Amino acid sequence: MKEKGIPTVDLSQFVNGSAAEQTAFVRDLGKAFHEVGFVAVVNHGIPKSLVDGFYAASKAFFALPDEVKKKYEIAGMAGQRGYTSFGKEHAKQSQVADLKEFFQIGQEVPDGHPLKPQYPDNVQVAETPEMPALGRELYQAFEKVGSRLLEAIALHLNLDRDYFNQYIRQGNSILRSIHYPPITHEPASAIRAEQHEDINLITLLVGASAGGLQLLNSKNEWMPILPEADEIVINVGDMLQRLTNNYLKSTTHRVVNPPREEWHLPRLSIPFFLHPVSDMRLDCLPACVSADNPLHYEPITAGEYLDERLREIGLKK
Repeated sequence: MKEKGIPTVDLSQFVNGSAAEQTAFVRDLGKAFHEVGFVAVVNHGIPKSLVDGFYAASKAFFALPDEVKKKYEIAGMAGQRGYTSFGKEHAKQSQVADLKEFFQIGQEVPDGHPLKPQYPDNVQVAETPEMPALGRELYQAFEKVGSRLLEAIALHLNLDRDYFNQYIRQGNSILRSIHYPPITHEPASAIRAEQHEDINLITLLVGASAGGLQLLNSKNEWMPILPEADEIVINVGDMLQRLTNNYLKSTTHRVVNPPREEWHLPRLSIPFFLHPVSDMRLDCLPACVSADNPLHYEPITAGEYLDERLREIGLKK
């Protein structure tokens, strides 16, 4: 393990490597997801120019006056498209809102597609039109990388290589641009993002503009995650943990407030929450249930599970 606190894998080994390199990648990714729940990925193929462009566009959007941003907060959408204002979302076990605001971009399908009723149109922004446009491009790049990683995980689980592809094609994934504004006074008790686990299959995160991300390790210690500028950080979400009956680990993580002398610095973070289609079943895989690891979860679909969790974190009434 490197000093950054999580293992590193090289995706080009899996995409372009020899059979031996592909096998090694599958083993290393599976081990990281089983033991740590987090991994840093190099040579992922997401263009730096695209990430930088979306960062700049996001920064411009969040710099708009609150009354302008609130035009893009759509009632009844549970934050799944467009803007969610500061102080709306909280961790499942907390009633205190996180110190953040965010903008979400979701899946798009053509008119007449059977999934169209499930996927509302993305919100366009008159003041920063490049934000949703670049976001859509980044969304598709993340989908591609995510599908490769899930192919490796399928092989690690002795499933067909394309097992996840049938479920994530036009899945309910979300690209979220999160802005943690400068901290202007002593917060009541909240930190930028209270400890939580992600809901989805896997999360892909491009480097944040400032530190603060920490994971809770197996010794119950908080460890900083310090990726290099060109890496993406991937973590297991609750859906994948559930599917594998806790074999792959959805690790608790949080974003802590910076030291007081850095309170004036905002933080921008771009996670991609990779979700399957809503009717994917998350019933535990039979191969992951044994005498040593008995069944931990009731049968449920991805859509039912997402609905339950959105209510728990305060986005859905």
